[in-house]
Amino acid sequence: MIEINQIENIVKQVSNSVLMPCYKNVQVQKKADGSLITQADMDVQDEIKSRLFDSFPEYQFFSEELSEAELNSFFDQQYAGYWCLDPIDGTSNFASTIPYFSISLALIIEGQTVMGLVYDPVRDECFTAVKGEGATMNGQLIHRIEAPQHLKECLAIVDFKRLSTELAIQLVSTPPYRSQRSFGSVALDWCWLAMGRGHIYLHGKQMLWDYAAGLLIAEESGCVSCTLTGEPVFQESLQAREVIGSINLSLHKQWIKCLS
Repeated sequence: MIEINQIENIVKQVSNSVLMPCYKNVQVQKKADGSLITQADMDVQDEIKSRLFDSFPEYQFFSEELSEAELNSFFDQQYAGYWCLDPIDGTSNFASTIPYFSISLALIIEGQTVMGLVYDPVRDECFTAVKGEGATMNGQLIHRIEAPQHLKECLAIVDFKRLSTELAIQLVSTPPYRSQRSFGSVALDWCWLAMGRGHIYLHGKQMLWDYAAGLLIAEESGCVSCTLTGEPVFQESLQAREVIGSINLSLHKQWIKCLS
């Protein structure tokens, strides 16, 4: 049985030895799709992959920074399970020395995320969840303060860049919430929702490596989520997901009604 503490130690060690020494001294390149990648992305991926294979050779490895051919063929194969890694979630923030980025790691077995970990090295906050066992931050079960009752009282985490123009204009012209933020790391967004640092969430394009760990942490803390079409967010594919999240069911119903 895998102990979450063992995974936490691996991620923190790699963060301390590989990731953070590169912070504020970043080598940046552009990928084919125009998104940024740094040498730290590759180095963190390689080091975590090596350590996971040494300890858990039965599991395969899936990451944002795999080659296009590896990504496209991954779900055509059968695995006992696989690690889903985003070595730096929030690479643009990291490259710009904005202190909001994370390492996101999930274990997926038989089509469901069974373990998730998101580590924020700037704040030294480690969010973890094991399916059915609740979510923690730095080893303590997450307990949120009382949530607002109405949407108009909520702090929203909304990424406008990836929303449809129509929906973005609707939210900007007649915001249904009290205030809005956009931070730049999907994995941390889910964890901050879990903590009650935001009350509702909206993002128009998340990949599996972005949300796998953070979504489990949010759901294990009691948050509710779905896509804009009402489907479960989790999907084993390379398909981007439009996601809605809320810290409880009452607010989620209000949020969905507003967006529809």
